[in-house]
This record gives sequence, structure tokens and C-alpha cells, in this order.
Amino acid sequence: MCLGSFLVFINLYVPQPLLPELQDTYGVSTLAVSFVMSAATLSLAGALLVFGPLSDAIGRQGIMRYSLLLAGSLSLLLALAPNFPALLTLRLAQGFVLGGLPAVAIAWMGDEFDKRALVGAVGLYIGANSLGGISGRVVGGIVADMGGASAAFTTVGLMTLAGTVLFWRLLPPSRAFTPRPFHLATAAADLYGHLRTPALLGAYALGGINFMVFINQYSYITFRLANAPYQLAASSLGLIFLTYLSGTLGSMLSGRLAARLSVARCMILGVFILMAGTAITRADSLALIVLGLTINAFGFFLAHSLASSWVGRNAQRARGSASALYLVFYYSGASLGGFWLEPFWLWDGWAGVTWASWVLFGVTLAIAVWLRRVERRQQAE
Repeated sequence: MCLGSFLVFINLYVPQPLLPELQDTYGVSTLAVSFVMSAATLSLAGALLVFGPLSDAIGRQGIMRYSLLLAGSLSLLLALAPNFPALLTLRLAQGFVLGGLPAVAIAWMGDEFDKRALVGAVGLYIGANSLGGISGRVVGGIVADMGGASAAFTTVGLMTLAGTVLFWRLLPPSRAFTPRPFHLATAAADLYGHLRTPALLGAYALGGINFMVFINQYSYITFRLANAPYQLAASSLGLIFLTYLSGTLGSMLSGRLAARLSVARCMILGVFILMAGTAITRADSLALIVLGLTINAFGFFLAHSLASSWVGRNAQRARGSASALYLVFYYSGASLGGFWLEPFWLWDGWAGVTWASWVLFGVTLAIAVWLRRVERRQQAE
């Protein structure tokens, strides 16, 4: 499952360090070039509404296997995209097929692991998310410096196809999955039921809003660091995403921290860490900017891991659609973040981005505090 997660996110995030180069190549605005990322995350969010309920009926394994195969093939096609509209169209298609694995992965683990093991398993899986995201950006930046964006897409596509063969062989058969006949009305009722469950809705909103800010901060920091006085090349911008390694650590430690402090308390802690890291990135020093991003990644993935496991623990039925709905909010937030941050970027550059970030982190802090109250009521019952 960690390998599958790695392959999804190496494909999803390979264009991010290339955004300044793509902006110059195609002569588009910062908002327009950010659609290279937003197109994929938005279509991925829509795919989750398809694959999540479908997996409750036909099983999880086939969906995960074939989605990886198609994702790698589309990366190879991205290398051949003749113009910007074609690039966006292929990214929309790729985002949709990439949704197959994350839509069902946590539900698969919910079927196969008991509740005590699930928190740690989800933390490891999400740690692999961050490793895939790091690798996509680092590989993309380094290869693009040598051979351009097409070479970056080709490299990641070939890596994905090779990894898919390994994933196909390693994934064990499901032991605890019980299929449910797919009925559109039932699937819609399940989704509606999840949205009417306050404990789930709070986690959905927290994950979506945090990611809305976090992932788009990285897009705008590439524009900041590509300009004077830093003027970093694509390969150096790719290395900035090594700060995600602290997110891998945060995900892996999430289960242990939650066992000591509780799941909701750790979500509160994660948001506070995000606010502190964002403050540090306001410095002019490149070292302090990197430190702030490193702190941000730890806080974000700590909160995200535990919000994901919260959904798996609190969904009473149709876990596939419950987990998928969390990711719909999560990736919809990523797709909308540019629209929220762009006016602040135009107003006051990176300082404006930090002000916009704190506003939304204040919202997620309030949600996390409310989830702590829900958690206390559950413990008392």
C-alpha cells in the first residue's frame, strides 16, 4: 500500500517545481499555470465519488491496480503534449485515474486491520504519500534541468509502470471485504449520511481547508524563490520539497502521539504547528524559509494523518465512500487554494499569502477544538 501511495503522488506532484518554467514557456499567468496542479487535483476529487462507492460493490484491488497502470501511461503522454490546453486535458485525465487508489486505500486498510492497528497503518501510508510527493518534485526538478519538462514526465511515467508491476505482485488478496450490490440511490444515501454525521463532516472540513492552504503555499513559494534575490533553478526548487520529509516523520509518529494525547488533541497541535511554520517563512533568509516549510510539513501531515484515521474509526458503514468523501474535500481544497491565495499574492506577495493562510488556519483550529469535544463525549459513552 505504501508503494501504491508513492506512485500516485510522484505523478500528481511532478509538475510543481516546473511551474515557473511552464509559465515562461507558455506565456500564461501564475493563476493559469497553477491549473496544471489544480486540474489534476480537481478531477481526482471527482473520481473519488466514483471509485469510493464502486469499491464497496466490486472490491478494492482491481481499482487500485488498473488506476496505477493508466496513470503511468498518461505521464508518458504528457511528455508529448503539444500545447498548454493539451497539457491541461491530459492532467485532468491523469487526475481522474490517480483517484482510484486513494479513494479505496484507507477503506481497504479499514477492512484488513483492527482499530488499534489502523491508526498506525494510516500514518505509514500517508508517510508514503509525502515521500511520493517529495520524489515527484525532486526528480521533476532535476530531470527538467537536464532535459526539460518532457523528460521529467517520461522519467516519472517509466518509474510508475515499473512500480505498478511490483505493486501488482505484492498486494495480498482481501480477506475481510464483503461486497455490497451497487445501487446509485444507496451510494447517494451513504454519501448524504456521511455528510450528516457531524464527527465526519468536521474531519472533512479540517483536512480540506488545511490542504487548501498547505499545498498552494508550495506553489507560490516557487514563484517567490524563482525571482530575485533568490533566482533558484528548477532543480533547486525541487529540492525545496525535501522539507516534506518532516511530514513523513509527522505521519509515522501520529499513531504514537495520538495514543498519548488523543487523536483530536494532536489535530489541534498540528494546526498550531502550521501557524508557527507559516510565520517563520516570512523571513528573508532562505535557511529560515526552508525551516518554516519543514515545520509546516510536520504539522500538516500530523493533522492530516489523524483526520484520515478519524474518518476510518467513525464511519459506521460504507467505509469506502466515507474515506473517499474525506479525500473529495481534501483535493477540492487543493484545487481552490489558488483562487483564495492569488489576490493576496498580487496584493502583498508572500506576506499576503501568509495572512491568507492564518485566516484559514484559524478556522481549522476551531474545528479541531470542536472535534476534541466530540472525542470527549465518545470516551464518556
